[in-house]
Order: sequence, then C-alpha cells, then structure tokens
Amino acid sequence: MYYLVYGLLYLISLLPMRVLYLLSDGLYALLYYVIGYRKKVVMDNLQIAFPEKTEQERKRIAKKFYRNFVDNFIETIKILSAGRSFLMKRFQLDSDPFITVYNTGRKCQLHLGHNFNWEIANVAMPYYTDFDFLVVYMPIKNKVMDRLFMHLRSRTGSIMLPATDMRKSIVAYRNHQYLLTLVADQAPGDVTNAYWLNFFGKPTPFVRGPESGARIGNIPVVFTQLYKSKRGYYRAYLEMGAENPRELPEGELTRRYIRFLERAIRQHPDMWLWSHRRWKHDWKEEYRKYWIDQP
Repeated sequence: MYYLVYGLLYLISLLPMRVLYLLSDGLYALLYYVIGYRKKVVMDNLQIAFPEKTEQERKRIAKKFYRNFVDNFIETIKILSAGRSFLMKRFQLDSDPFITVYNTGRKCQLHLGHNFNWEIANVAMPYYTDFDFLVVYMPIKNKVMDRLFMHLRSRTGSIMLPATDMRKSIVAYRNHQYLLTLVADQAPGDVTNAYWLNFFGKPTPFVRGPESGARIGNIPVVFTQLYKSKRGYYRAYLEMGAENPRELPEGELTRRYIRFLERAIRQHPDMWLWSHRRWKHDWKEEYRKYWIDQP
C-alpha cells in the first residue's frame, strides 16, 4: 500500500505548480463551501482571538486560512520531487542568528508554531545551516502515512525524532552541535504538567518541554515566524529568544515565546492552523500554581 500511495503522490508532484494550484483552488472550494471542514472550530477560534473584529472580517480571515491550508497540503506533495533549487527559491531566511550561535560551538533550539508552510521549511532548512538539523515530530497513527511523511521530511537531511520517545532518540546526538526544532504551540496532553498563561486574552496551557530542555542544557533559543511573501513563497523571520535560558526566571522563556507567537499571528492571521482546538481546556482555579503570566 505504501508504494502505491507514494507512487501516485509522486506522479502528482511532477505537475507544474500552476496546475497544482488549480487543483488547490478546486479543493479549497470543496473544503470550505461544500464539506465545511472544521468550520465551526475555525470560527470559534477566531471569535476568541479577535472578538474586536466583525463577523465578516473573521470570515475573510477564515477563507484565506482555508486557501493556505489547502496550499500547504498541495505544496507538501510537491516536496516529494522538489530539488534543492526549488526549495531554496520557495523558502528563504536570514540565518545570521544560527551562524552566531554555531560559531560559539554551542547547540541551539528553534521554537516555532503551526504557521504555513512548515513542511517546506523543514526540508529546506538543512540547506541553510551547518548544524545537525533535528526535528521533533508526532508520529502518525496510520503506518502508511507515517512512513510517507518520514521519507518526505528526512529526504534532504533533516533528522526526525519522535516526540513519544524523544529523550532516548536524542541521546545519539548529545555530543553533536545540533539545531533542535520544537513546535512550541502544542496543547499539552496533561494540563497539570503545563505552563498556563494568557494567549489572546484567554488562559491557555502550553507544553513545558521546550523551555525545560533549553534551561537544563542552557541552550540558546531562536524564535521563528513563517510567513508568505506571495503564493508558494515563504520566508522565516528569526529572533533570538534567549542566549542563556538558565539565567532566566522559570516561565520567562515561555512567556517570551507566546508573546512572539501572538504578535506573529496578529500580523498574518491567515497563516496559523486555526482548525485545531487551541482553547479546548477551560481554566480552573486549581491550575493557579501552574500560572506563569505577568501583568
């Protein structure tokens, strides 16, 4: 089954981008107007994030989001056959923060959110850094799709570490100079093992792992914002989050990142993954001891 799915998607990936975007336009119309895929979740999230906007303004953001969502899927298929020149043309960044850290001989962490197109960023990044590029990912339950995405994400040299066994998987690279990429806007499975703070004005739990690992190893952290310069072309804005996380009060690195993420989403609201339930956990006073926000 794997080879059948891979072969079909690979053939589709050989089509020119203009043809693939025609396909994307059709899928967008089907997904938004006919199926209404997770539309209630998207609109509820936008209501929470942007209560000051009108219903029509939120609908415009939603429509742009769905277009980007489908483009992300189509562009991911294209990656199966895309070469280095295509990837470097479609994804660009100023890698000075990475170079600065690399030249000190230290490791580095990269914290980013679910901003489009993270799949292109993943496969293009090894061309922009001398670090071993490690990426923590959540395994897919469907074994065919998991194998497919493992191939796709690692084909240019990215080293994939399963989030379910990260501590064991990273041991092999403990003496390497690596850049560890962590999606830091994940909702925690256990809200009592999380940091709680306001996100778009609503109490929200975030995973502790990204900050915890950075503090333990005193690993410099770079924040990343992905955005679209035009259709099919992406850039990454990098900002030094902390050169010495261990020197910060506990929770400060997470506070910095969440403020960075919120600013990035406000700048390009259609680029974030609104179809997942970011605010699915309600605040309870018993979580007060996990609260890290500041006035």
